[in-house]
Amino acid sequence: MADLIAIVFPSEEKAEEVRKEILGMVKEYLIEVGDAAIAVKSDQGVKLNQMVNTTGAGAVGGSFWGLLIGVLFMNPLVGVAAGAAGGALAGALTDIGVNDKFMKGLAEDVADGEAVLFLLVTKVTGDKVLDRLSGIGGRVLQTSLDHEKEEALRAALAGQSEAVS
Repeated sequence: MADLIAIVFPSEEKAEEVRKEILGMVKEYLIEVGDAAIAVKSDQGVKLNQMVNTTGAGAVGGSFWGLLIGVLFMNPLVGVAAGAAGGALAGALTDIGVNDKFMKGLAEDVADGEAVLFLLVTKVTGDKVLDRLSGIGGRVLQTSLDHEKEEALRAALAGQSEAVS
């Protein structure tokens, strides 16, 4: 079962820095994440910065299939264009990982300029990850962790040494 963690940072840059650190730990097999998205609150609303661009991926896949179908019907350029448009539309309508409406709704509660890092964690080596996050800052907005793990995360973010015990 995956755990959802939402941490507020003072800026999008800081949230992106922490996301890069988390993704670095993924490469070291210390943590597995299903999603790592950033929601930034501004006076224009909430903007999402997702880990996977489903619109772009859909356009690429649609172009391939459109080209293939276009070659079969002797009009590859029309096939590519139609496939890319259809794939982009399908990608834009696809929501993987943490629900977009949920992220936008939760990010509405933070101050303008702040950013919320949403992590969907499927597996974690807790003590090593908490060591690496120690003192990084941020405040926990919401989690699905049990109380003990949530308190350990809060302590680690604040740089308190008892977080890793």
